[in-house]
Amino acid sequence: MANLKDIKKRISSVKSTQQITKAMKMVAAAKLRRAQDAVVAARPYADKLHDMLSSLALREDANAHPLLQNRGTGRALVVLMTADRGLCGGFNANVNKMTERFVRDNAEGYELIDILIIGRKGKEYLKRRDGMNIIKVHENIAGSINYATAALIGAEVVEKYVSGDYDAVYLVFNAFQSAISQEATLVKLLPVTPKEVEESVHVAEYLYEPSRGEVLKQLLPKHIEVQIFRALLESVASEHGARMSSMDSASKNASEMIGKLTLQYNRARQAAITKELMEIISGAEAIK
Repeated sequence: MANLKDIKKRISSVKSTQQITKAMKMVAAAKLRRAQDAVVAARPYADKLHDMLSSLALREDANAHPLLQNRGTGRALVVLMTADRGLCGGFNANVNKMTERFVRDNAEGYELIDILIIGRKGKEYLKRRDGMNIIKVHENIAGSINYATAALIGAEVVEKYVSGDYDAVYLVFNAFQSAISQEATLVKLLPVTPKEVEESVHVAEYLYEPSRGEVLKQLLPKHIEVQIFRALLESVASEHGARMSSMDSASKNASEMIGKLTLQYNRARQAAITKELMEIISGAEAIK
């Protein structure tokens, strides 16, 4: 049995850890509220723009713009969004494993799949796996998400697709459901896929002003930027929610451990007192 000094030292250590986990939970909760408000504000515009572009792709010929062209199964790019820090439960592991599974299964039959990573944890996980071709890593951008950052990443993705470097682009991120629920999500970003409609539905033609080419040139890249911005916001909110839940569980576990250690300490202390009493009584009896 451990001595009293060791048990007391361990109780003190667990209490210190509990203070840290409680502080991290409070910080994550404060950040979550702001991130959640940003996600809720961005969703309607992103969803409406996605619906409109899918409807537009249904009416337009694939040759009307490079982002509408379906080129087959040559090379694909996966944009993976993770966190720069850990201590957030399965937040990073879920999207990392989804990306690894997508690359290994290669259900679409791509000749090569490259990975562009946002966040340090994605790099740390995939660089140790064989067959994971990481072309670029963006770190330390999740702390201050803004549209300008998303626009730069979107422009980079669009340039690689338009230049013919890739024939498809996928996005992997955690979709925010609630403070205790995040869903690992895989969506096809490029090419812009037409909206599915029933055969009996009449598809009306659009009139463009000033011209079809000019409208598509402005809308399609903007659509990619908005979807990346929305995914970044979803990922950040999911990270804070996952960290808050994880730190809450850690604090509860620490309380349970402190209780068990305190009980162990009291039992050891009682045993030590009983032993001393027995020694005193035995000594007194021996003197008699």
